[in-house]
Amino acid sequence: MVLVIDSAGIGALPDAADYGDAGAATWQNTAEAVGGLRCPHLERLGLGRVAPIRGLSAAPAPTGFAGKLAEVSPGKDTTTGHWELMGVELARAFSVFPQGFPAEIVEPFVARTGRGVLGNKAASGTAILDELGAEQLRTGKWILYTSADSVFQLAAHEEKIPLEELYRACRLARELLDAHRVGRVIARPFVGVPGAFKRTYHRHDFSMKPDRPTVLDRLGEAGVPVVGVGKISDIFAGVGVPRNVGSEGNADGLRKTLALLGELQRGLLFVNYVDTDMVYGHRRDAAGYARALEEIDAALPGIQAALGPDDLLLITADHGCDPTFRAHTDHTREYVPLVAWSPALGRGGDLGVRRGFADVGATVADFLGVAWGGPGRSILPALGLPGHGVGGGGAA
Repeated sequence: MVLVIDSAGIGALPDAADYGDAGAATWQNTAEAVGGLRCPHLERLGLGRVAPIRGLSAAPAPTGFAGKLAEVSPGKDTTTGHWELMGVELARAFSVFPQGFPAEIVEPFVARTGRGVLGNKAASGTAILDELGAEQLRTGKWILYTSADSVFQLAAHEEKIPLEELYRACRLARELLDAHRVGRVIARPFVGVPGAFKRTYHRHDFSMKPDRPTVLDRLGEAGVPVVGVGKISDIFAGVGVPRNVGSEGNADGLRKTLALLGELQRGLLFVNYVDTDMVYGHRRDAAGYARALEEIDAALPGIQAALGPDDLLLITADHGCDPTFRAHTDHTREYVPLVAWSPALGRGGDLGVRRGFADVGATVADFLGVAWGGPGRSILPALGLPGHGVGGGGAA
């Protein structure tokens, strides 16, 4: 089981200043902002040994292994992070449009959808609803906006434009944007009235397809089941994720995760819990972010109890989104934690700082006995767990 706590980075990468993110540290700064986190289960697994996180001690005898991963790919977005977790390291970042999208993109989009656009600029997803939501309701135009990430985001009130029309427009945009190397098109439906607009969980992501095979592809070729929870299938454009269970927030995702653990006998369960990022990180709500982390931590004993004696749990993230960072409201360029636990572990320990998120995918391949010659190094030898010697051939 790979559990991604969306945006839960653990300290600025050495090149963070190049992204405007010097000083970002999602776990550490969130903990400071609320006077300390209550995450006793992650503490016992060893997370407090990776970085000084207020409220978490450095467990002297951890029950799991913990370290952190340095992102190799350029960028700090969901697609880049998840793709690298599954073995795709990007040599070139996705395209970004901080000044808005050019006419060569917007004009054919308007012509094909039959609706004009409002905004077309970089903006906070909640701020732009306050600014343009009422006009969207009045005119029926799309609210188009982007961010520091490679995203083409379309917002529309669910009572003004039917969801399927919004999704259809996003699919049309996806066709137009592959040539421009835009990572994701995101449907951002909302409800409510002026002054009280609220985004809904009917969000849908339309990603580019990975341009090379991932560990997920190799699992499928070997007949190993892969099941996603949350937005996993969206991130990989469905490639390598034949079954996906959607979720409406972390509480719903946690319930569905436990149900799937009771059902699946073998394979990979790949989970994304998005509230930390979507609901709290971008809104710079440190208290909410802390509650979401503590909610996931409180669910860990149930997840661990549902795992069999030979199962493996990996907990990580895809980037940062420090809710205390005030220079902008975008993601932050950070290391991500890696926590590993299995009932078969005889001890815990430290994983140190590892090159690349792809160590996660390489470990999955090694654990499940599927050949993987791409980036990443399996952590199974460090855990003292038996592998199959097929966990990647990337640089150490």
